[in-house]
Amino acid sequence: MGKARKIIYWVTTGTVVLVFFATGVGNLIPMEHIAQDMAHLGYPPYFHIILGTWKILGAFAIILPRVSRLKEWAYAGMIFDLTVASFSRLASGDDAITVIIPLLIACLVITSWSARGAEYEKIQPA
Repeated sequence: MGKARKIIYWVTTGTVVLVFFATGVGNLIPMEHIAQDMAHLGYPPYFHIILGTWKILGAFAIILPRVSRLKEWAYAGMIFDLTVASFSRLASGDDAITVIIPLLIACLVITSWSARGAEYEKIQPA
């Protein structure tokens, strides 16, 4: 992996890990503004625990070494989460910036996924 690619990988991956870990913890606590957002979007309170747990596990999964299949699932889950968040915002009539922010984070996830090195490109058999 070239130096520039490593930098891109670690900057985007670090950002994604921080975002997913922080919001996952925010879902589990739950933080007031996150709880209000979830209620505004129509999600039941128990969904906080499910979403928060998966976000934290996904954040850890993408930084673990030698777990290619797990990383692929984590990246896919992150994209599902972010696109659903964006659509939920749109369907709730939220302003454009709150619809776009999850899509911008999804771009970081895709960049992290695509910049990972050759050691991650080959999916290991189950």
